[in-house]
Amino acid sequence: MTALISLLIVDDHPIVRDGLHGMFTREAGFEVLGEAGDGDQAVTLAERLRPDVVLMDLRMPGTGGVAAIAELARRGNPARVLVLTTYDTDSDVVPAIEAGATGYLLKDSPRDELFRAVRAAARGESVLSPAVASRLLGRVRAPAEEPLSQREIEVLELVARGCTNKEAAKRLFISEATVKTHLLHLYAKLGVKDRAAAVAVGYQRGLL
Repeated sequence: MTALISLLIVDDHPIVRDGLHGMFTREAGFEVLGEAGDGDQAVTLAERLRPDVVLMDLRMPGTGGVAAIAELARRGNPARVLVLTTYDTDSDVVPAIEAGATGYLLKDSPRDELFRAVRAAARGESVLSPAVASRLLGRVRAPAEEPLSQREIEVLELVARGCTNKEAAKRLFISEATVKTHLLHLYAKLGVKDRAAAVAVGYQRGLL
């Protein structure tokens, strides 16, 4: 007889926990060992119950999912962590994967897909929802951001203050043509075509 896959359900919403608990209890091959409402409880219960898979929400009051995943990894807990959340932004996906999550699914995934994902996670296989997989693939394929030189940053700072090329050249003791060259280079590095966009991206990346 095939051994049951044991689960720990972690979510700050009782209704969500109840729904998942009922769903897995009714499905053959699964056993729900417990539930937790935040990251601290998740770590405590995972250490005590030793489930095969932890279904982990990310954004919870107190200790969130990413911190809990990292703590379980630090402790060498053998449970596979499958993130189950509504968020698929880079700021959610990447930290969770880096912390040690085996997989990442969205809460709108069909139930059969969730069952398959838990079985795969229990086998140690990585599982990603299509939307998350596309996002990670796009991140990997995206060219690395080329850093600006110190002089290019100085030019960008003056542009942000409203200086013309002539004024920037005077302040930096360089020619106006050199300022234009620096601008063209920083435009290319920032992926923009004009001064306003360069300033906007500069603030976005924390260069200004």
